[in-house]
Amino acid sequence: MSNHVYKLLELTGSSPTSSDDAVQRAIAKANESVRNIQWFEVTETRGHVKDGKIAHWQVTIKAGFTLED
Repeated sequence: MSNHVYKLLELTGSSPTSSDDAVQRAIAKANESVRNIQWFEVTETRGHVKDGKIAHWQVTIKAGFTLED
């Protein structure tokens, strides 16, 4: 087993489609500038309701990435 040191980022993704899509968007955007993302944990899920229907999802995650030597 490797001896990794991880750093955490807190991110909030949003999507009109689904909570899963909100997570995917957050990770994809972070991946543009952060290397070595290894895992994520959903810490909060919320949404916006309009006319009795879900209009938008917001999902807050903690994403862990390994620090380089």
